[in-house]
Amino acid sequence: MGRMPLLDRISTPQDLRTLTRRQLEELAEEIRAFLITKVSRTGGHLGPNLGVVELTLGLHRVFDSPHDPIIFDTGHQSYVHKMLTGRQAGFDTLRQRGGLSGYPEPHESEHDWVSNSHASTSLSWGAGLAQGFQLRGEDRTVVVVVGDGALTGGMAWEALNNIPIRPGVKLVIVVNDNGRSYTPTVGGLANQLAGLRTHKKYEKTLSYIKRRVSSLPVVGRPAYDLLHGFKTGVKDVLVPEGMFTDLGIKYIGPIDGHDIGAVISHLEQARQFDGPVIVHCMTRKGKGFKAAEENEEDRFHAVGKINEFTGEPLTASVQATWTDAFAEAMVQIGQRREDVVAITAAMLYPVGLGRFAAAFPERAFDVGIAEQHAVVSAAGLAAAGLHPVVALYATFVNRAFDQVLMDAALHDKGVTFALDRSGVTGTDGPSHNGMWDISLLGLVPNLEIAAPRDQPRMVEALERAVTVDDRPTVVRYSKERLPDDMPAVSHRGEGRDRVDLLRADQLATVMVVGYGQFAGMGMAIAERLAQQGITCTVADPLWCVPVSSELVALASQHRMVVSIEDNMVVGGLGERLRSRLVADDVATELMCFGIPQRFLAHGSRDEVLTELGLTARDVARQVLERLVNDRSISAEPQPADGR
Repeated sequence: MGRMPLLDRISTPQDLRTLTRRQLEELAEEIRAFLITKVSRTGGHLGPNLGVVELTLGLHRVFDSPHDPIIFDTGHQSYVHKMLTGRQAGFDTLRQRGGLSGYPEPHESEHDWVSNSHASTSLSWGAGLAQGFQLRGEDRTVVVVVGDGALTGGMAWEALNNIPIRPGVKLVIVVNDNGRSYTPTVGGLANQLAGLRTHKKYEKTLSYIKRRVSSLPVVGRPAYDLLHGFKTGVKDVLVPEGMFTDLGIKYIGPIDGHDIGAVISHLEQARQFDGPVIVHCMTRKGKGFKAAEENEEDRFHAVGKINEFTGEPLTASVQATWTDAFAEAMVQIGQRREDVVAITAAMLYPVGLGRFAAAFPERAFDVGIAEQHAVVSAAGLAAAGLHPVVALYATFVNRAFDQVLMDAALHDKGVTFALDRSGVTGTDGPSHNGMWDISLLGLVPNLEIAAPRDQPRMVEALERAVTVDDRPTVVRYSKERLPDDMPAVSHRGEGRDRVDLLRADQLATVMVVGYGQFAGMGMAIAERLAQQGITCTVADPLWCVPVSSELVALASQHRMVVSIEDNMVVGGLGERLRSRLVADDVATELMCFGIPQRFLAHGSRDEVLTELGLTARDVARQVLERLVNDRSISAEPQPADGR
């Protein structure tokens, strides 16, 4: 009979305290094997979690979670934490409907304090918690794990500037320094940490101290450990980069984040400090999985279903994505327009700018996880006579709303925002759905938003956007596969006011407005209504904000308009169109379908849309019921084909 795996003996963090160092090392290998097997079957953030195994073991060995809150930033590096807090069985359902979230989730466990899935927020959370415990007289230590590029975000530095203001606050900041976010971390901070890791004089001196002191009989190793805890002074003398100590925060490190003994020892020291302290751990993203370690693009930051031995995708990509279409269009534009530059916030490859950067390296800027800086620097580039294209996930533009409003728009700067992953994205959960961008950005004066329905319309939208130099423009699109081309049967208006008619009938009493990823659904709704004897027009307003005057005119020619959108109903195109119809005293009835004003649980896109009733079947049924109940809109429809 074989030995019971150590992992099977771990149901709470307290179980770690019975293990020897050798057993902890064995457990680390079991955890890596578990992660590779499980995540290769479900998809998820594999690389970041392979890099924090020993670090997370050390955290739960030293600190008393949940009494001592452990907050992960970014939250996608919390898989090992979930395993050690009783959720191993849930990994078969990771990121699936009703299953385990891919991020910390307070509804899952008392060990998860924050649903932390947007980067650079954890230090502010940690500061607030630690200061709150101090004011309440509670002896609790707050631990923040900040890494995977999160220290490139401005909010993290705002927090670091304020944390030392209250003396004695018990806050341990663990810097998970893997030198990367999605891709290699960029900027002065990255250089600063690299300097601390590699400064030859510092490392040479520490090596000498370790050899000489550790060789002393009896007291050698304990003496070295003691000196190691006080090496801040050595570092400040030998290395000029004393940024953390200058802020008033004690510093320990750098240490090998894969040496479980070193991790535990230094965390124990940090726990005993009276005041905030940083523990600087060097880790390797993707550690323990050869395919991930050798992947220079992102070290398997996030994967779909893969072969657990080779890392190869299990499902070959047979159809291009919207991101692929954007990548191709940007290179084509860049070849013709030397003034077009590209900016991304630590997501060069995920947003499709890798090809542009390869073709025009001097015209591509990766600013790290710093969306606010990305937008304002783009305004500066525009003021210098260039046309910047800022490519972000739609959910992350929320973080830079003030900068879009007050820096790009107020100054009439021609900045184009390419918003990937707009609408319902599904598996990454409530924080990653790109469902707010139209509602938020539609508040910005003069800003224009396009939502292309297929690749030709995306190219047209980008081509027009980079010619607009007196206001911000937005092109939003889904993370899904590109749909087949949907040519218009006719169109009304030109430029920003253009409306394509995908289906037209002079006798139609109902107009379905479907745009972007929902243009195809608009056609499907019209087909279902046609089967019930209801003739429909299907309109796609290519530029949905501001509302096209041509769309208003078309709406006035129908008795009912059905608006469907992959955005919130509140502040969406439907409500904007309703406001225009009311202002113009148009009596057309309007039914608005979109995402409700609530956060959406994770699941596949189709599962989420089905729950919301955003399917062709559900929308067509509700429209038909309204038509049947309101004879003023349409006569009672007759069943088609005798049904």
